[in-house]
Amino acid sequence: MIEWAVVVWSINDIAFKPDGTQLILAAGSRLLVYDTSDGTLLQPLKGHKDTVYCVAYAKDGKRLLWVSILYNIIYSCLLPRHNDAIQCVSYNPITHQLASCSSSDFGLWSPEQKSVSKHKSSSKIICCSWTNDGQYLALGMFNGIISIRNKNGEEKVKIERPGGSLSPIWSICWNPSREERNDILAVADWGQKVSFYQLSGKQIGKDRALNFDPCCISYFTKGEYILLGGSDKQVSLFTKDGVRLGTVGEQNSWVWTCQAKPDSNYVTFSRELGIDSSLTPQLIFSTVHGLYKDRYAYRDSMTDVIVQHLITEQKVRIKCKELVKKIAIYRNRLAIQLPEKILIYELYSEDLSDMHYRVKEKIIKKFECNLLVVCANHIILCQEKRLQCLSFSGVKEREWQMESLIRYIKVIGGPPGREGLLVGLKNGQILKIFVDNLFAIVLLKQATAVRCLDMSASRKKLAVVDENDTCLVYDIDTKELLFQEPNANSVAWNTQCEDMLCFSGGGYLNIKASTFPVHRQKLQGFVVGYNGSKIFCLHVFSISAVEVPQSAPMYHYLDRKLFKEAHQIACLGVTDTDWRELAMEALEGLDFETAKKPAGAGVWSLVGSLKKERKKRGETNNDLFLADVFSYQGKFHEAAKLYKRSGHENLALEMYTDLCMFEYAKDFLGSGDPKETKMLITKQADWARNIKEPKAAVEMYISAGEHVKAIEICGDHGWVDMLIDIARKLDKAECEPLLLCATYLKKLDSPGYAAETYLKMGDLKSLVQLHVETQRWDEAFALGEKHPEFKDDIYVPYAQWLAENDRFEEAQKAFHKAGRQREAVQVLEQLTNNAVAESRFNDAAYYYWMLSMQCLDIAQDPAQKDTMLGKFYHFQRLAELYHGYHAIHRHTEDPFSVHRPETLFNISRFLLHSLPKDTPSGISKVKILFTLAKQSKALGAYRLARHAYDKLRGLYIPARFQKSIELGTLTIRAKPFHDSEELVPLCYRCSTNNPLLNNLGNVCINCRQPFIFSASSYDVLHLVEFYLEEGITDEEAISLIDLEVLRPKRDDRQLEIANNSSQILRLVETKDSIGDEDPFTAKLSFEQGGSEFVPVVVSRLVLRSMSRRDVLIKRWPPPLRWQYFRSLLPDASITMCPSCFQMFHSEDYELLVLQHGCCPYCRRCKDDPGP
Repeated sequence: MIEWAVVVWSINDIAFKPDGTQLILAAGSRLLVYDTSDGTLLQPLKGHKDTVYCVAYAKDGKRLLWVSILYNIIYSCLLPRHNDAIQCVSYNPITHQLASCSSSDFGLWSPEQKSVSKHKSSSKIICCSWTNDGQYLALGMFNGIISIRNKNGEEKVKIERPGGSLSPIWSICWNPSREERNDILAVADWGQKVSFYQLSGKQIGKDRALNFDPCCISYFTKGEYILLGGSDKQVSLFTKDGVRLGTVGEQNSWVWTCQAKPDSNYVTFSRELGIDSSLTPQLIFSTVHGLYKDRYAYRDSMTDVIVQHLITEQKVRIKCKELVKKIAIYRNRLAIQLPEKILIYELYSEDLSDMHYRVKEKIIKKFECNLLVVCANHIILCQEKRLQCLSFSGVKEREWQMESLIRYIKVIGGPPGREGLLVGLKNGQILKIFVDNLFAIVLLKQATAVRCLDMSASRKKLAVVDENDTCLVYDIDTKELLFQEPNANSVAWNTQCEDMLCFSGGGYLNIKASTFPVHRQKLQGFVVGYNGSKIFCLHVFSISAVEVPQSAPMYHYLDRKLFKEAHQIACLGVTDTDWRELAMEALEGLDFETAKKPAGAGVWSLVGSLKKERKKRGETNNDLFLADVFSYQGKFHEAAKLYKRSGHENLALEMYTDLCMFEYAKDFLGSGDPKETKMLITKQADWARNIKEPKAAVEMYISAGEHVKAIEICGDHGWVDMLIDIARKLDKAECEPLLLCATYLKKLDSPGYAAETYLKMGDLKSLVQLHVETQRWDEAFALGEKHPEFKDDIYVPYAQWLAENDRFEEAQKAFHKAGRQREAVQVLEQLTNNAVAESRFNDAAYYYWMLSMQCLDIAQDPAQKDTMLGKFYHFQRLAELYHGYHAIHRHTEDPFSVHRPETLFNISRFLLHSLPKDTPSGISKVKILFTLAKQSKALGAYRLARHAYDKLRGLYIPARFQKSIELGTLTIRAKPFHDSEELVPLCYRCSTNNPLLNNLGNVCINCRQPFIFSASSYDVLHLVEFYLEEGITDEEAISLIDLEVLRPKRDDRQLEIANNSSQILRLVETKDSIGDEDPFTAKLSFEQGGSEFVPVVVSRLVLRSMSRRDVLIKRWPPPLRWQYFRSLLPDASITMCPSCFQMFHSEDYELLVLQHGCCPYCRRCKDDPGP
């Protein structure tokens, strides 16, 4: 405590400089400045004649102000006077704005302003205080009202106290803590109450009675405590919630003012009159706590108790709302001593991690004690030399009187109601007391006073820290001092290990195991517990759990080959490396049971397998086993020596080889054993491969005969030259490496070398696949010619490749050649549909012709003959229609026509007579009739043109043809109603003129003979189809025609044979027949009156009479028969395409071939051989 001896009438106010270095006293008419460190008066401030009763410091400590009653002014800044006496002043903590309050108004002034902003007040202002952020000013008034104003003086909140003018607001203060969520205002009034309010005006809690008139209230710097002084002539300490904790100092008169030194526990207060008016005591807040194993209970905010689980870090707060004086904890019990009672708590459950406490008992009685201990059913009170045992109901059951002062007491466990206490006295005596026994047991007595005690887990050893800071360890049974260590202030035994303890002192933590040297590490605080690998240390007001590895004591035990003890230490907590070291050391010592757990599954599996193998082979040589253990530990040279000593040099060789220590491995090679040499070279190559030396690895693999591995490395690195070299050196019988070589060469884009390798192996199938994958089709086709069995393997991928590259026609041919008829037909069908959809009708005709020939080819299968032949005729018909319609489409769409009018006229007639009821897709009847009408009118076939225009009237006409058709319909009416005779078609069989509009179609109306049309001009050709007499084969017919003998004179007679299904006209020769006429042409002019077509059937004699140049033969492949046609005008040359068998005038065909380079119908090139 620091006292300032000042003889004055009164000290009206005090103020600390914000940094706490100076204290300012308003003593009468003077200001006194003191040094707070030693109470020295630095200087008195004079210059005014009347009493100074208000002082204040700016937040930055650069401005000091005081208020004089005489002048009602504020010195140091000399502001204008108030009309009434100034009652209080306060600096804004942020902006240095100054608030000065008088009996009738208050003013706001700042250094930036030259004038003072004054505001009227409804009552006398007694006190004022700014919020922490400087935004609001609270004014306490004589009429019991609190007014909260903003920086401009505007009132924001008004709080009216219940007592009104009978409870003047004598002191107010905002909580300076910045950890609070809201600004909190503490209010002390002369209604003898203290209250708390939020900035909004809402009251926090209830009013707390004081039983005296408060004159001053102030917070500690951090806002955790409140100082109150007044008419009770003392300064009291309260919590921030208004709970009274105790008296800080007492005076013989009223306390006018009290302040806490910034950032410290020093308190300054002054009384009304007299000497020694200012006192500065220091408040010391002692630690109130209790510990039991992993639960720690301590006092917080003086009125709360926090129980902390040191392992799980869980915390629970118990609010007592009174000053907590003592705390004791034991198992599931917690005892808290308050000023007038003791509360006993218990856990809700037996769960070790449960942190929920409930009140079990209350002992409503005031106790005075130095130490408090709780047991299962009792509490123990220690008062100097006396111990009292009380039940939870407060009844004293036993009492023990000691010879000396009790310095330390601890519960060491026991059954409920019979717990044992360890007691240390000042005279050095150490006792054990049971709560159900009146007699204390003396364990031992030493010469020095006891400071701290602890007993080992087995109750056989006792650790004592005496007043000389020495840690002494005794054997309880023999009373023998086992060892002692200096610089100790607290000690604790490990609850899980008998021989381990720790003690602290001198800023270090010391861990000692058995009689081994102490392991030391830096640590601040006091050791209060030691559980497993965790040491609980109390530093200042908090406790922490320190994880301490037990490596050092474990290694001490290992050095002495005490494996079981080392394992016990390791179980408390060591690193993974320490566990492995323990396992290896135990294995070396052949202590398998100890090594089993720390070794881990992998190591123990290895050890177990080694033991089984030894047992199976009947080995008892420990050198071999230890060699395996050494090799696992990394002690390879020691292991090799043991292998050699035990006669197992081969194991040493394998070990060094696996470790890539080839120089050492060579020392253990046998006398030229090729297997061992090969194994060593292979291992060395593996090592070179792993260390990224691939070329060296390849050479080693080749020398060791491991060609596959060498090839893999070369292939992975893209070394084509080395792969070729290896492949050429390998024997053709070594299929696997050769195949691998070829595979890598193919991947590395060297198909030529890969093919060479496949040829060397004789693997033709792989060679074919290579050509196909690399799209080397010429080589593939050449190979397929030599080996037809690979036909499918070549042409199917080739066709797919062609299709992917939009070469569909070639793809179709390839599918057909590969025997994949279904795929070939699908391609053609798709091509045909596309051509029709895109109005490429010449292409559609070509594709339909190809489809028909495809169906004809498939029809050779007897199972599909009928179906395929039907499709053949259907597709042939569609091909003819689309071929003709192409010219019509071009004529109607293109601005210029490439065909003569006669050709367009013939084509439109042909289509009109050939179209079925269901018009094929893409073909427009409108375009056909329009073309026919237009060309008929131009050529003089007016009747036919009128018929065409009439037909068009019943169809939907596109807008672009509408005008032309309407005009043509009108103008044709002016033409005669007949057709030009030059256009009338002639039947070359019966010489009948047929009408242009034939209801029977493209056949003669008289003989029903089908007309044969030119595929270019669509004129009716002078050809008549004839059939062979039954029994005459195609070969015989050809041979007879090729004879070209002179015709004898004969009498040909016509024999007509009729039956239900057909009518046949046969030419019969007689012996007496004499004449020069051709037997074929002579009978063609015979008029027939039947309605059915009668084909011309010729005999052998007629065939012999025919000239080869007059006969055209369609040589259809099976199952079709050949078709024979006789030209009736030999001088008019007709050409038949040998591929599609379409007929042309020879001049037209030659011109078209010259123009297109191929047949206009089947697109057969002129240089291609015939079918």
